[in-house]
Amino acid sequence: MSEMRVVGIRVEPPQSQPVLLLREVDGQRYLPIWIGQSEAASIALRQKGIEPPRPLTHDLIVNLINEFGQTLLEVRIVDMQEGTFYAEMVFSGDLRVSARPSDSIAVAMRAEVPIIADEEVLAEAGLLIPDEESDEEAPAAGDDEVEKFKEFLDNVSPDDFKASGGT
Repeated sequence: MSEMRVVGIRVEPPQSQPVLLLREVDGQRYLPIWIGQSEAASIALRQKGIEPPRPLTHDLIVNLINEFGQTLLEVRIVDMQEGTFYAEMVFSGDLRVSARPSDSIAVAMRAEVPIIADEEVLAEAGLLIPDEESDEEAPAAGDDEVEKFKEFLDNVSPDDFKASGGT
């Protein structure tokens, strides 16, 4: 299992579907996940530190978790089937709730809990984006990392992440 961090979100024509890019905290692999427009907007607002005047859906979920006395411990990307990722929200007492990765990540960012990708998922869908120089010391996405993300998006499509041997 590897802890991941959000690198960025990008909308690229012709698909015009946002791509969320996660990167291993202590590694070199990236995990691209195509997500919906509203989830992308929610994640981007949080990344930019913008507080909406009223709670958005993911803010509401965090508020509900807190009001019900639960503790969200982490979010896990647990599986990928036919190009679709699956996630779990892990609460105290080993309570696990299945959820879409995009929603789970938006909640994790607000609750400030780790995002974890199972090794099997990273082995199947993780990508190495070549580094021209080491960026081991930088925990936040920099201009170089964003440029690598743009170059990656120029050469990738959702079909690249369908399970091998499948249809």
